[in-house]
Amino acid sequence: MRNVYRLTVFAAVSCVAGAACAQDYPARSIRIVLPFAAGGGTDILARVLAQRLQEAFGQTVLVDNRAGAGGSIGAEIVARSAPDGYTLLMTTSAIASNVTLYPKLPFDPRRDLIAVTQPGSVPALLTLHPSVPVKTAQDLVALSKKTRGGLNFGSNGGGTTSHLAGAMFQQFAGATLVHIPYKGAAPAMNALMGGETEMAFPGVNSAIPFLRANKVRGIAVTTKRRSAVLPDVPTLDSIYPGFDISNWFLLFVPGATPAAIVTRLHSETIKAMQHPDMKSFMAREGADPVGSTPAEAAAFVAREIESLGKVIRSAGVKAE
Repeated sequence: MRNVYRLTVFAAVSCVAGAACAQDYPARSIRIVLPFAAGGGTDILARVLAQRLQEAFGQTVLVDNRAGAGGSIGAEIVARSAPDGYTLLMTTSAIASNVTLYPKLPFDPRRDLIAVTQPGSVPALLTLHPSVPVKTAQDLVALSKKTRGGLNFGSNGGGTTSHLAGAMFQQFAGATLVHIPYKGAAPAMNALMGGETEMAFPGVNSAIPFLRANKVRGIAVTTKRRSAVLPDVPTLDSIYPGFDISNWFLLFVPGATPAAIVTRLHSETIKAMQHPDMKSFMAREGADPVGSTPAEAAAFVAREIESLGKVIRSAGVKAE
């Protein structure tokens, strides 16, 4: 009985302390850990958001690039940081796939991190070299089965969204494909345009400039909803029900961060999404805005871990 009393008192004190902390938040600079190299789309998003939060909070908000292990190094830094709202994580769908790709991952995003919101997602696009004589996904599958050895599909690297989209296409559609991994989006697109590969699943942001130049063709997006920037392109889900994969962005804080701080960060991030700079970024990246609640974001991450895990295990995908 005495132990129960102690736990009750401890919980009450913690709640009061958390509320007081949240009331004064933020009282100093904030760090957004970006678990990838500088210059990419997620890095730009983090910096645009940092500027908006800095204006809202009246405190310096810095972006700290901590690349490595497919984004796991930076994510672990945040998972092990003090749960006080001063260390944030802006990451991508890699955090969901890494749970399966790295079986000995030293943290669990479902337990050690709290999802604040999903700002948006970028659909992948089933993209073909102009010489491939098909116009639909069904015809592509038929061609792959008739082609000796199957069709080559390039990706940004083993375990990336562009790789998993291809593996999912094999599983859902029964296509006969050979995976060719490259070291990033640019080499993969160059290989597609040069005819080294017949097909790829780049993000729509990577593909659009080459679509407009008629150097590649896009025949379907990989999300359940059509892309806002390619509204006439059908979805693979409309052909193969349940097909849904994208490269998404998500803001996290360490587990046990007070709810009041999570709520404040969520509120300011949603406001930031209405700023012209953020809208311009989303349009430029071909991203679909989301702006989910913390509960919705947490449920989404859990579903993605399960969904991507099934694809990874079934296809035998390994981290590079």
